[in-house]
Amino acid sequence: QVQLVESGGGLVQAGGSLRLSCAASGSIFSINVMGWYRQVPGKQRELVARITTGGSTNYGEAVKGRSTISRDNAKNTMYLQMNSLKPEDTAVYSCYADVTVPNRWSLPTSRDYWGQGTQVTVSS
Repeated sequence: QVQLVESGGGLVQAGGSLRLSCAASGSIFSINVMGWYRQVPGKQRELVARITTGGSTNYGEAVKGRSTISRDNAKNTMYLQMNSLKPEDTAVYSCYADVTVPNRWSLPTSRDYWGQGTQVTVSS
């Protein structure tokens, strides 16, 4: 069983910064792609940033130039540094990971995992 736990969300004023963390734990062979997504009720989930094991990144257009994604493979932890936050950045930010896990009855398999999400609220 794999768990992704986000932290670092909260209330911040416009123009401020937050650093989100996502820690993966459990029975893990490897973590492939990791990413941050955000969602507002009634709207589709939006990509914030993704990062591969090798460090290749891509960002959603809304956060390009303001956010930096990184990961520590040894700690199975991913980070998102967000600067110059805007009220429109308000959302639940969720951690995603493509994880290769053991399987009791078969070969290890790759599965998608999601964290519970952390609320980011940017006040004006």
